[in-house]
Amino acid sequence: MKIIDMHCDTISRIYQEQKRQKHTHLRKNSFQIDLTKMKSTAYLLQNFALFIDLGETAIPYETFLGQLAVFREEMAQNADLIAPVTSYSQILTNERQGKMSALLTLEEGEVCGGSPVRLQEIYDLGIRMMTFTWNYPNSLGYPAEPAPFTALSKSVTGYEDNTRLSSLKSAYQTAYLRPKKGLTSLGIEFLAEMERLGIIPDVSHLSDEGIRDVCRLATKPFCASHSNARSLCGRGRNLPDDLIRTISQKGGIIGVNYYGPFLSDKPNEDDIFFSRIKDIAQHICHISDIGGIYCIGLGSDFDGIDGNLELENCSQMELLAHELQKCGLHTNEIEQIFYRNALNFYQELLE
Repeated sequence: MKIIDMHCDTISRIYQEQKRQKHTHLRKNSFQIDLTKMKSTAYLLQNFALFIDLGETAIPYETFLGQLAVFREEMAQNADLIAPVTSYSQILTNERQGKMSALLTLEEGEVCGGSPVRLQEIYDLGIRMMTFTWNYPNSLGYPAEPAPFTALSKSVTGYEDNTRLSSLKSAYQTAYLRPKKGLTSLGIEFLAEMERLGIIPDVSHLSDEGIRDVCRLATKPFCASHSNARSLCGRGRNLPDDLIRTISQKGGIIGVNYYGPFLSDKPNEDDIFFSRIKDIAQHICHISDIGGIYCIGLGSDFDGIDGNLELENCSQMELLAHELQKCGLHTNEIEQIFYRNALNFYQELLE
């Protein structure tokens, strides 16, 4: 069965490993995703996120460019197996040629520094999906589960870019004073510009108020690339039923996340959260019950989540398919979830 996964952090992890002088690459590694494992499981497309943690860099755009260089190098070295795409037609071309596809996404809108010009730049560099936030309030909006400001302030020690640091701190502190912690006025401007350019808005990590802003203002479908159902697990990163329903009504798609603390409120007897396949399946079934079968995809968050996983890596996707069959889903419904819904979504939005 073909697979489209709407979110992983593998490129960012390779970037971090290479910074530590470790020779890690995309073709074969010990991570949760590599090309060899993907090929063995019939992956059609993988979204590769460039994840920028504002708590670890005072110069987000430079970190973005560093990760982009890693992505491009890996695509060049593995052109026999995979090729980057920015359009739906390229996905089909790669499939005909026996290649997998790589869609480049950005996780942290503050990389743009509040500049629409920079948004145009990242589009020109191949980004086709972007979250407004990660876990820090920024110039665009407020996150679902904000990290403390102390985490951000530690990252800037020793940097000479005091203007950038001051601006980032100001945006962060101002965010905590917002009476309505959704999109900012600049975030609303960015939403319109993203739609104009062809960058898919990704509301994962965004606050409920921010997602409601997107639902109210978006003129095209959008996604939550790696989010689950709050009715089953009460974390703020998960979606309440009303937002699941509205995202579906807007033609959007929700990629189900495999992270243990987003799947269940209950850790095991050792107070450790574990990602169980049956819990992933339950979130899929719940989202289907609320929003319909056509709004669900996969958003593993592989290589951005810890190793307490029953579904250990991307080569074991048949285990999730079997669990969904046990839940009563038919083969065509599982195909919708595994790849058809995301493919149809990209057909509409990737020109």
